[in-house]
Amino acid sequence: MLITDRKAEAAVLFQDDELLVCFKPYGVFSEAGGKKPNMPELLRAQTGRETLYTVHRLDRTTQGLMVYAKTAEAAKRLSALIRRDEIEKTYLAVVEGVPGEARGALCDLLYFDRQRNKSYVVDRERRGVKKALLAYETLSTAAHEGRTLSLVRIRLQTGRTHQIRVQFASRKMPLVGDRRYGSAVPCQSIMLCSAALSFVHPFTGEALRFTHEPENDYFGLFRDQRQAAGGSWLVISNQNINRHCEAL
Repeated sequence: MLITDRKAEAAVLFQDDELLVCFKPYGVFSEAGGKKPNMPELLRAQTGRETLYTVHRLDRTTQGLMVYAKTAEAAKRLSALIRRDEIEKTYLAVVEGVPGEARGALCDLLYFDRQRNKSYVVDRERRGVKKALLAYETLSTAAHEGRTLSLVRIRLQTGRTHQIRVQFASRKMPLVGDRRYGSAVPCQSIMLCSAALSFVHPFTGEALRFTHEPENDYFGLFRDQRQAAGGSWLVISNQNINRHCEAL
């Protein structure tokens, strides 16, 4: 089992009068509401900004880039971008096993059970069932304690609850640390990171793109391979991922 000591600190990558982009660490809730630690509280302490609006979420047990609005109008405009799928996110995940194809697309029907807080892949449409689409690319594989793990880059075309987690788990490739969906690898957190975020600033029209490498844990198994190749997990073209998504 890999263990990394962590402090609940939010890295602010960008901010202006309207919005703020930051990196949410493991173990922190995305929104306020009595649960601690949470991002609005951490950001308030770091920036002195009393009012922040949550416009999207990441699970507490995952990490990654997030954007928060500073004003009600900014929240309205960012929410509109999200509804129109104009905020592009790229995820990195470590999964158990190896995908059958180096790159491809996953398409499923998902049902989210609110009482159990769990999503399921189902075989027919009915009330509450939604279509889920993603494309992926396998970046590397590594052996660890008798298991083969894979690092995959993922582009979502839909934003269903636990979508990445359940779609890979349903193919017997659960995300490392995701015990809810069948992972057998002991880990403090789920190896999923929203590692790139792109959108057009809703006030200035400027094209913004942010990247942030995942924190260690099992992602660290692949870091030497990436450095040996002289590149980043996030600078490789997403052309293949985009093409798969457009074909769905």
